[in-house]
Amino acid sequence: MSAWIFVDTNVFVYAKQASERTKQPLAAHWLERLWDEQSGRTSVQVLNEYYTTLTRKIKPPLPSADAWDDVKSLIAWNPQAMDIELLHRGRDIEQRYPLSWWDSLIVGAAQLQSCVLLLTEDLQDHSVYGNVTVRNPFTIGVAEDLTSYAVEQVPYPRRGRPRRKSGSLRLERAALAEITALQHVCAGQEPAGREVGNRVASTPWCVAHKRNNKN
Repeated sequence: MSAWIFVDTNVFVYAKQASERTKQPLAAHWLERLWDEQSGRTSVQVLNEYYTTLTRKIKPPLPSADAWDDVKSLIAWNPQAMDIELLHRGRDIEQRYPLSWWDSLIVGAAQLQSCVLLLTEDLQDHSVYGNVTVRNPFTIGVAEDLTSYAVEQVPYPRRGRPRRKSGSLRLERAALAEITALQHVCAGQEPAGREVGNRVASTPWCVAHKRNNKN
């Protein structure tokens, strides 16, 4: 199976703009390749931006019915939903990298879909964000072999209560055992000798105080 390639809004838009004599054919060729290989991926955020740009921002605007037909066809690419998981991932990325919130969501959507490439001209070419490499679709050859872009799975912080390290847990248990022993000592149940880990416990203050009172 081909590597997943995430396509940003500007690539879809350029493919529709005949006035862009250099970028339009390149963008169209990229989309044709991704359709043929069934390796294209995008997000609901991108489809929203694409529809808005085609019907309101470019001149002349595309009829809304035609723009909507394009959007519906791209549902076959299984666009990443704008859900809670993406929001958390976007926040993680925003904190790690100098990206805007909206760009963080784009990178997050590419990561969640296990994409190896993010085709866009809005981010620095060759930038790497975890398992995703950014490439400018107008500087990389459409026929280039993409198998060299390996997926590097990057762990992200777990939500919820963090796991404690085993070493910390052992120290907590040792401290708890020491406190329990002190409680027995202070109650008059003095142990003869005790080891905690690899060290011998020192004489507690309450034991020394009792001994002094007996003398």
